[in-house]
Amino acid sequence: MIQHPAFTVEPWAVRERHLDLDLLAQTESVFALSNGHIGLRGNLDEGEPYGQPGTYLNSVYELRPLPYAEAGYGYPESGQTVVNVTNGKLIRLLVDDEPFDVRYGTLHEHERVLDLRAGTLTRRAHWSSPTGGELRVTATRLVSFTHRAVAAIHYEVEPVDRARGVVVQSELVANETVEYPGDDPRAAAALESPLVLEENVAATDGVAVMVHSTRASRLRVAAAMCHDIDGPEGTRIEADGGGDVSRVTVATRLEPGQRLRLVKFFSYGWSAKRSRPAMHDQVVAALAAARLVGWEGLCADQRRFLDRFWAGADVEVEGDAEVQQAVRFGLFHLVQASARLENRPIPGKGLTGSGYDGHAFWDTEIFVLPVLTYTHPRAAADALSWRKSILPMAEDRAAQLGLRGAAFPWRTINGEECSGYWPAGTAAFHINADIADAVTRYVDATEDTRFERDTGLPLLVATARLWCALGHHDAEGRYRIDGVTGPDEYSAVADNNVYTNLMAQQNLREAADAAARHFDQAQQLGVTMEEAAAWRDAATMMFVPYDERLGVHPQSEGFTRHAVWDFAATKPEQYPLMLHFPYFDLYRKQVVKQADLVLATQLRGDAFTPQQKARDFAYYEALTVRDSSLSACTQAVIAAEVGHIELAYRYLGEAALMDLDDLEKNTVDGVHLASLAGAWIALVAGFGGMRAARGRMCFAPKLPSGITRLAFRLRYQGSLLRVDVTPGSTTYRLMDGPPLTLTHHGEELALDGQPVTRRIPRAPAPELRIRQPPGREPAPRRPN
Repeated sequence: MIQHPAFTVEPWAVRERHLDLDLLAQTESVFALSNGHIGLRGNLDEGEPYGQPGTYLNSVYELRPLPYAEAGYGYPESGQTVVNVTNGKLIRLLVDDEPFDVRYGTLHEHERVLDLRAGTLTRRAHWSSPTGGELRVTATRLVSFTHRAVAAIHYEVEPVDRARGVVVQSELVANETVEYPGDDPRAAAALESPLVLEENVAATDGVAVMVHSTRASRLRVAAAMCHDIDGPEGTRIEADGGGDVSRVTVATRLEPGQRLRLVKFFSYGWSAKRSRPAMHDQVVAALAAARLVGWEGLCADQRRFLDRFWAGADVEVEGDAEVQQAVRFGLFHLVQASARLENRPIPGKGLTGSGYDGHAFWDTEIFVLPVLTYTHPRAAADALSWRKSILPMAEDRAAQLGLRGAAFPWRTINGEECSGYWPAGTAAFHINADIADAVTRYVDATEDTRFERDTGLPLLVATARLWCALGHHDAEGRYRIDGVTGPDEYSAVADNNVYTNLMAQQNLREAADAAARHFDQAQQLGVTMEEAAAWRDAATMMFVPYDERLGVHPQSEGFTRHAVWDFAATKPEQYPLMLHFPYFDLYRKQVVKQADLVLATQLRGDAFTPQQKARDFAYYEALTVRDSSLSACTQAVIAAEVGHIELAYRYLGEAALMDLDDLEKNTVDGVHLASLAGAWIALVAGFGGMRAARGRMCFAPKLPSGITRLAFRLRYQGSLLRVDVTPGSTTYRLMDGPPLTLTHHGEELALDGQPVTRRIPRAPAPELRIRQPPGREPAPRRPN
């Protein structure tokens, strides 16, 4: 077993052998459990010490004012911040009147294990109190994939040396104190006591219920708990509660060899409309269903759910054990973030922390949904259905801006724009094309015509209308989209951002094609033949700037004429640049926070020649500082495509280990879901060379020296495909479903039962030298 900086490296688990309080905040995010509806940070059971406590319900937020030194028309009036709701994880322990607190006494052993196949977090501790009371504690928790509203903890205590008096206090606690240190704009805004108590029913009849409401957003939140307790004769159980605390106390005396076992079931529900009694009854009913199944049943259901997921999603990596662990860790967090969405968003941090205030961004559609589309497509459909549900708000926002169609929010929880900085928020209209791209990919991969008609078509039509309102034909007939912000956040309000224009072009074409396929539904949306023709015309005439002098595409019109950032004078401690330099200066220079033009070469590869991709990649490598976790995976994909295989491997390591190694020192705020998705993207789209569109999957596999074998599974058009790549050959196997036609390095292959193996052609050496800004080179991979 290989030793990792914080965790041991093993294929199906993330294991912490020793408790390091300096890493507690990071590990709380890494060990977080979720099902897309409930999120529990990996806090210690006893609640203290902690880095940041956190219990979240998807889309439960509080409103807060957005102050402006100078207000302007169309500025959002309110921000939204995810609420740390009632904490049901708390189980406090006292031994001979001494609280179990790892900061005191002697911690002989401490281990936590996130089991990626069981879907559980298990903790084992061997501790002696300051007065010598020695005991062992074992706790396993889960957030159920099959019971959407339920989480559970199996908690066990046993004395080691002699008889001990043991007291366990299981609690529900609301309005915990949460501190957000530092001035990093990526962290969450502080909320003080956001929950107002409406009801606290103590567990005198076995079930404790607390109901609160948020002060400004007026959401009602209910939590409940009940217990199965197994202790020696004489064990006493009491229940009490008041204010924001409800408690069940279990007291007993344990002889050596005896154990106190407690199974805690707790449930959550929230609503903007339902009454207090209705919410009360809802969480009580959820507990009844969970207790009917019992702890063992919940664990069995959890394993079955994950067995089905891994059967269609697993990635095998031989030669690099760290990447093997990391890609499975990433996939596990992706399925956690999306398993039970049911018309809710996927926030940038999932439900693992409060970073970015719990908002959802464009990276859901561009990084997370591609992975889910090919591994767990139902979740991708759920996320896009949420976009459809907020379409009326996006249409209202477009009207406020004087535009037709829909202007989806740059960052949001409930569907309303809450970015207070319009150059990097409202102006980033590419999010609308990103949503359309996700719709197009999902429909291509699933052939779900009902989804396309009912959900996809309205999204495609509304976003196409936006591009026709936002752009215009110039005197030469070219279609221009001026004054917008692309993915790179170190540039803003530019004309003809190549990424935006190409993604809008695809959006317009796909909307016209979908309207033709669903003519009656399109008519109900008001689409006329003239409007669809205008979409096609705008797409045909879309302006894509090109710098003939340099032989590259400028990120946006005129970008390559800007002064280049003085990288030589920038000190290592001045990264990320946004925390040390004014945006005014960044916007005027050639410096790239994250892949922008290079992302366009990945997602719209059909719009570039191989030579253009190679030259564009080389040019932007020298400008890209990767101050965003969204960049490395894209650079990995294109580096692999243009022949820089070992560089791609370095970028893979950065994307994959973003949170396990806490590379940006902000995993405390939650895991970086898009970067975790990026590990899969770098492996499958990068080294697997996978591209898919218009009913055909294409592969161009190649491996770096540190990976001796790569295998992955994909779901496509009702089939389950397995791809096995070695340095010299690739084997394609149809695991399930109808026959499938694909291409391998341009050769068409038909799969129907028997595996097909093809040689990997030798890749020519790249012609262009690649360099990064000084000090911003990706770290070398040293595979274990």
